[in-house]
Amino acid sequence: MKKIILFLSLIVAFSLQVKAQKGLKEGDKAPIFTAIDQNGKSVSLKDALKKHRSVVLFFYRGQWCPYCNKHIKELQDSLNLLSAKDAYVIGVTPETKENIDKTIKKTKAGFSIVQDKDDEIMKAYGVNFMMDEATFTKYMGYGINLEDNNGNTRHTLPVPATYIIDRSGKIKYVHFDPNYQKRASVKLLLSKL
Repeated sequence: MKKIILFLSLIVAFSLQVKAQKGLKEGDKAPIFTAIDQNGKSVSLKDALKKHRSVVLFFYRGQWCPYCNKHIKELQDSLNLLSAKDAYVIGVTPETKENIDKTIKKTKAGFSIVQDKDDEIMKAYGVNFMMDEATFTKYMGYGINLEDNNGNTRHTLPVPATYIIDRSGKIKYVHFDPNYQKRASVKLLLSKL
């Protein structure tokens, strides 16, 4: 019972912390970025949009997050369906290359996952937030060290948002929910492509 109460208090603290974040909206122009993926390949949103009808861009917290891993696994399991609609999938995370590798090992992700090393992509999309010290300490108690995971001392995480960006660079679908347990389903994404 104590663990359930503590878990619920973490959800409330997290939600309060990120309620000021709004993210980008449908119809907004998607900020262009280039980053290096898990294979050392340069991934450019501009280039992906030239080659594909749309991009499914999602932000996740880290390999330590079971909700993130479940969502990534669902995307991977349905990658053929997404690709059949000419969608290119890109994941963005603050975690280090070593921890991205752990995510891939857990989820078998075969799409590009890029490290947002300086939080620039998260900031451009309005999904970044700084974890407060009390929540950071609670996470440490669960064995989650953001400083080790992200390779810095900023304690920055993204709201786990998902964007569908069309070939013109406009955002045509947004899932943005401060409750990190809620993610866009693949069924919903497919209906929006």
